[in-house]
Amino acid sequence: MKRILVVSDSHGLTQPLQDIREKHPEVSLFIHCGDSELPREDPALDGYVPVGGNCDFYPGFPDDELIEIAGKKIFVTHGHRHSVKSTLMNLQYKAEELGAKIVCFGHSHSLGAELSGGILFINPGSIRQPRGRRERTYVILGLGDSEVEVRVFDLEDGEIPGLHRIFRIGE
Repeated sequence: MKRILVVSDSHGLTQPLQDIREKHPEVSLFIHCGDSELPREDPALDGYVPVGGNCDFYPGFPDDELIEIAGKKIFVTHGHRHSVKSTLMNLQYKAEELGAKIVCFGHSHSLGAELSGGILFINPGSIRQPRGRRERTYVILGLGDSEVEVRVFDLEDGEIPGLHRIFRIGE
């Protein structure tokens, strides 16, 4: 099973990004969904596939990424260009257009996982300024053939077991 770590909205933090990477050697791919507020060449982003957010003013970040791993297409964006604070519909249309079965985004700082139309939408929350809960969260996805395991981690306290879920994604 391939494992993907998704983090977002770190807003200037460096050491926690490095610590997260070191804590999870089982992870095949590290994704940062924007608002790192760091230059692209900052060592804290080494090993991460980052996209730019509305607070990323350094050059070198793409707006979006389309990644294929374990036979699954993953659309990565910050979300501010897709109005994610009011609807997921724009992301749904974009994912359908790209053939993506997983969408990773941030911007709202609100942890969430939602399955709609066979597409899994993941917002890892924020490791700097969470909204809606006190934990500073990131997510690890486990990719199976037609299932995605979602595990949520608090930056300080590790996995939050009550938030573990398995979703069946569309074929």
